[in-house]
Amino acid sequence: MGTPNPIQNYARYYPGSPTVEPWGVWISGSGVGTILPGQSYPAPGHPSDHHFDWSKGRILHALQIVLIPEGSGVLEFRNQRKLKIHAGMIFLLLPEVWHRYRPDRSTGWRESWIEICGSVPARLRESTPSPFRKIVRSRDESSELAEAIDKIHILAADPQATRPELSAEALRCLALLDRESNASTRRESPQRMTLRAERYLEIHHTEPIDMPEVARQLGVSYSSFRKIFLNQTGLTPWQYVVQIRIERARRMVASGDLKLDEIADKLGFSSAFHLSTAFKKAFGLSPESWRKQRARSEH
Repeated sequence: MGTPNPIQNYARYYPGSPTVEPWGVWISGSGVGTILPGQSYPAPGHPSDHHFDWSKGRILHALQIVLIPEGSGVLEFRNQRKLKIHAGMIFLLLPEVWHRYRPDRSTGWRESWIEICGSVPARLRESTPSPFRKIVRSRDESSELAEAIDKIHILAADPQATRPELSAEALRCLALLDRESNASTRRESPQRMTLRAERYLEIHHTEPIDMPEVARQLGVSYSSFRKIFLNQTGLTPWQYVVQIRIERARRMVASGDLKLDEIADKLGFSSAFHLSTAFKKAFGLSPESWRKQRARSEH
């Protein structure tokens, strides 16, 4: 089932507290569990209002966010078809909505979950559009949210962490749900997104470029951005940047005004060696050999 997650299995439920109610949002439960192939589900040890079996399903009174880092299974809501859940997906369990879910017996799964209460999630559910309208999120959509959930598990294991700190992370999770929901409705066409990315990379090709940040500005994950860009241009974003740099390097080498290390510095290469390596890969000759060949052909 893949590499073990460093966060240990646990389940914890937090009682209401006057210290968190003014925040309007708080963590009322969190946990991580590993269900091996063939193991019965759910595992024992949960309170009666959270435990369920497949035949009866369950209704919760709070919002749960469930991440499945490994394995696969199914999720079902009343009078709806079963949804297949794969590794990396996140799904929402809304308050007062009947549901049931379980891992495939052949694969088992690892589950990571948090439960959020308070007036803030209640108001968000009634807002238009609601950040909870998309129940299942893909791996590409859920990476930052998965990191925020992991942060909550780390705080839950820290005896020095406070309930308001957990509330702050819960609010971050809600903000990420909202951003990802809105990004999915505002998403540009692949052609327009690629055009915007090309323009940005052309302007900033001499600078250090944080590609995941470029993807975030476009409203998608880096893996989605890379796939779309590759499909539209035939190049990955980094290959596109290197191509721009190499074309400029060829013009500078042809002029003969600058040394190779000066050209490398101007174009964002880490050294003259890396520029020479990229140049030879692109044109079949080192910069110096290419310049000499070009000079001979002009005479």
